[in-house]
Amino acid sequence: MAAERIKELYADYKQALERLNEALKEDIDKNKIAVDGTIQRFEFTFELSWKLCKVILRYNGVEAETPRMVIKEAFKSGLITDGDGWIDMLEDRNKTSHIYDEPQALTIYEKIKKTHTRLFKDLLHAAEKNA
Repeated sequence: MAAERIKELYADYKQALERLNEALKEDIDKNKIAVDGTIQRFEFTFELSWKLCKVILRYNGVEAETPRMVIKEAFKSGLITDGDGWIDMLEDRNKTSHIYDEPQALTIYEKIKKTHTRLFKDLLHAAEKNA
């Protein structure tokens, strides 16, 4: 059952990451709503990422329940390689889901584009071995 769940979450995560990358191709100067859409897709992709890690960890005998604990355990196990980057991404996800401030949204948008998607892509490759 756990192996099946990993495959399901992996497929959902892969699709969410593809959709996030599509959103990042939008010209935010011509389409102001693209920032909001990208951030929403980022939030969704982040949720799937930590849940995928959680299931992979559990399959390997490691229990972690919260996103922060999952990130720490995923780093310890080598599933992710940039623990600080993932914690930064978690903090950005928390900011975007609780408040909306346009300058902060633009800052997070740039981090999604330059850093966060690379971390997501790295996880995709690492998780592929478990899917």
